[in-house]
Amino acid sequence: MVTAPSPPRGTERVDVAIVGGGHNALVAAAYLAAAGRRVVLLERSAEVGGAAVSEAPFEGLDARLSRYSYLVSLLPERIVRDLRLDLTLVRRRYSSYTPLPGTDRGLLVDTRDAAATAASFARLGADADAAAWGPWGEATGVAARALFPTLTEPLPTRAEAARRVGDEAIWRRLVEEPIGAAIERGFADDLVRGVVLTDALIGTFAPNVDPELAANRCFLYHVIGGGTGDWDVPVGGMGAVSGAMRRAALEAGAELRTGCEVTGLDPDGVVAWRAAEGGARSSSGDPVAAEGLLAADVVLAAVAPTELARLLGTAPPNPPVEGAQVKVNLLLERLPRLRDASVDPAAAFAGTFHVNEGWAALDRAHAAASAGRIPDPLPLEIYCHSLSDPTILGPVLRERGVHTLTVFGLHTPHRLAAGRDAESYRTELQAAVLASLDAVLAEPIESVVLRDAAGRPCLETRTTLDLEDTLRLPGGNIFHAPLEWPFLDEGAETATAAQRWGVATEHPRILLAAAGARRGGGVSGVGGHNAAMAVLEAG
Repeated sequence: MVTAPSPPRGTERVDVAIVGGGHNALVAAAYLAAAGRRVVLLERSAEVGGAAVSEAPFEGLDARLSRYSYLVSLLPERIVRDLRLDLTLVRRRYSSYTPLPGTDRGLLVDTRDAAATAASFARLGADADAAAWGPWGEATGVAARALFPTLTEPLPTRAEAARRVGDEAIWRRLVEEPIGAAIERGFADDLVRGVVLTDALIGTFAPNVDPELAANRCFLYHVIGGGTGDWDVPVGGMGAVSGAMRRAALEAGAELRTGCEVTGLDPDGVVAWRAAEGGARSSSGDPVAAEGLLAADVVLAAVAPTELARLLGTAPPNPPVEGAQVKVNLLLERLPRLRDASVDPAAAFAGTFHVNEGWAALDRAHAAASAGRIPDPLPLEIYCHSLSDPTILGPVLRERGVHTLTVFGLHTPHRLAAGRDAESYRTELQAAVLASLDAVLAEPIESVVLRDAAGRPCLETRTTLDLEDTLRLPGGNIFHAPLEWPFLDEGAETATAAQRWGVATEHPRILLAAAGARRGGGVSGVGGHNAAMAVLEAG
């Protein structure tokens, strides 16, 4: 550990200062406080949780929706066990439903009924792809079981990771060649190809066959979660996830200060902060000073690398970071009717509902966005939280049969917002989302949208501009930075604990502890866990 210089007079001394209060920050705080460190966390908002929060966005309606992030796959059981998190995740029976645009047919993947799934493939005329579907999933399962446990270990080398997978063909498919090329070889049907490809594109702007392999890295993280690749529903919504982590941090003895805007940071570990609008508060809810300085043995930056650079007064990292999604939350009187009358909407929306995500449609959408246009139709990923977990709705809404929808639009890179007014851009994207969804329904989605106490439609749209503004995610990027492989190339620096755990910055006293850390993306707690392990290993 680097020896700290004497801090300015009046500076508060701590072992660990954590900048930012997202779920990774809470995980790090819990581990380090439990290990006996004096930990102070500074969060500028009035509540901790970052993007993993639940709120009631619709006036007069008792519905607490996951505001930004929404499903859980990458949270290791190790973290849940270590921190004794009181958290329940529900496994979804239906993997996905994908309507074939312009028809009354679609593909329903039922994880508990192989015969029904095969019949759904046959109805599309994709029998050969039904035979390929199982082996493809088995291959990704091999990689998941081999690589997921390494996320909470020091980084393996590329060779070590390949040895763990133990299958050259699987390794080549996932890591060495564009995943889109493997999908083209493995499947024949346009719709099936698109369904498989979407895991490579959520939050990542890349072509179907991506020579830069950014799509591969996105795909890998989406299919290894939990060692199975399943994406589960958190009971109580995302607020239950961050709430459990907050309780763990407090019980361990960490101090969580909200309403504290960090204004500067130096490489010696001194953090300057001031009270945000509304005032700063301690974990107990008591007001704290209007401003102050913390001098820490180590600072965990639970913020995006671009935000860390701003606080340090240095140039932002290259290349520029760009998000590529739009998110819409809806509250419905009931689930909408489908054009495909053979499928129950409760089954179609219980898993991931793919809209306009065939292979060719995704290719056209990428081309349109690359040319500066909002794709038409816009590719969508949808799910209904309330089908798996009705507890996010109050008893009156549950009795009425109300449901939530979460819509995630792909191929809307941040560059599309350039020169546009934020409100008009939000309106344009929301219209594109609704039009794309309407194209595969038997009735307009707005005809079943609930209205709030003021008579307004229960629609909430969040663009990359909104994420940049409210959460300080650069370019609205949900991963904070370009995704990196969960392993090191041969010859990479591993002299320090921070390097071995993938949390190093150029400053020895400052570590990354959020999604921008290597292996830190998604609602996983991995970035926070690994930063804490690096601190403890370094002593």
